[in-house]
Amino acid sequence: MKIICIGRNYAEHAKELGNEIPENPAILKKGSDFYIPEFSDDVHYELEVVLKISKGGKYIQEEKASNYFEEIGLGIDFTARDLQSQLKAKGLPWELAKGFDGSAVVSEFYKKSSFDMKNLNFSLLKNKDKVQDGNTSMMIFSPEKMIAFVSQYFTLKTGDLIFTGTPKGVGKVAENDILQAFLENKKVLDLRIQ
Repeated sequence: MKIICIGRNYAEHAKELGNEIPENPAILKKGSDFYIPEFSDDVHYELEVVLKISKGGKYIQEEKASNYFEEIGLGIDFTARDLQSQLKAKGLPWELAKGFDGSAVVSEFYKKSSFDMKNLNFSLLKNKDKVQDGNTSMMIFSPEKMIAFVSQYFTLKTGDLIFTGTPKGVGKVAENDILQAFLENKKVLDLRIQ
């Protein structure tokens, strides 16, 4: 199983980081607590809708891509922003800032047929304050377009996860913060930062 992350899929998040809006999607565990790694002093949360691939495929056509996922969930893509900035400044790949141990927290998965995928609300509370408030209608690239694009480069397999990008409102976590994620009005993640 692999995790594939789509970057800059919400225009407002790209703006808040001072990034250009892309022409194509950028390819880049469920646990109880998240531990801030010792190599970073600036870890940020990024709440994302996650697609769970239900059958394998390569070179998937966009008009058939909806047949390749049956379930969705929410995930938090933790990013070591300080390390990411250092690596970017040197022109180096920055997967170390995104792919460290425990950096992907994923909820249970739910049937996509239970939701309106074109108008799906999701949000993140940090210490009971709403910090991210997203809706899939704000995505630049649809789930189908992302699956089609990704499958040109990677063979998708059953169980693969696609993180679909984060809306505006990303921010730093600190020890003892409590993060709670909601899919529509259902709380699907609840974790403490250690």
